[in-house]
Amino acid sequence: MILWKATIPLEPRTKKNHQMIVKGRLIQGQAYRDYEKTAMWFIRRPQIPIDIPVNVKATYYMATRRRVDLNNLHAALMDILVKSGVLYDDNYKIVASTDGSKVEYDPENPRTEVEIDAL
Repeated sequence: MILWKATIPLEPRTKKNHQMIVKGRLIQGQAYRDYEKTAMWFIRRPQIPIDIPVNVKATYYMATRRRVDLNNLHAALMDILVKSGVLYDDNYKIVASTDGSKVEYDPENPRTEVEIDAL
């Protein structure tokens, strides 16, 4: 059963490749912070955050064929879903799987399509 679905019409970003050290602390770079802030505009928040075991299926459509790590894309997406109130948390008791997730190439329309299904 589909609990939540959305398309984020931005080129997917990772947190890991957009970090910098400021005063001895590792922080997210401006590119990722801008992506996160803008992505949250496209997310419709449910009345209450999802707090049951789910599968988060994400298809990341990249604008280029550069190599990208699916796990890093997931980490960024999960943090955005938690911060925006879609998921209560991104631990294994809630995000039980990410089956069906993949990276595709679409230079004309980079985006992230997300579907959250109850398990």
